[in-house]
Amino acid sequence: MSAPLAEVVVAVAAEGPELAIVAGEGAARAVVWPGMGAELRSMHRISLAGGSRTIQLTHPSDAVYYVISGAGEAVDSGTGERGALIQGSMVHVDGGTSYELIAGIEGLELIGGPCPADPGLYEGVSG
Repeated sequence: MSAPLAEVVVAVAAEGPELAIVAGEGAARAVVWPGMGAELRSMHRISLAGGSRTIQLTHPSDAVYYVISGAGEAVDSGTGERGALIQGSMVHVDGGTSYELIAGIEGLELIGGPCPADPGLYEGVSG
């Protein structure tokens, strides 16, 4: 009998390659990505310590993130528009939009990413 899907995803999240997209304390790991054969979707688990952020990101396709825990904000780097992120919320980013995800004081844990995958995120990543 195979492991339940939730256990497989959690195991992959802990073992996936680290992505160099975090500024400050935290980490981002690929959960579903082209290196494992995914062609139409990518998902990354992003853990940001309080006050940390992602680097400025821009993808050719749309991206969606779900907030697992914590709080913070999504910032459109071009317009400066900000949107609150709280546990259970989602943010959609249009393709071509430059953005950052910023953790509040208690940190921020998200899962998501561009769809389809952005090959630029995996340059120099093996696995």
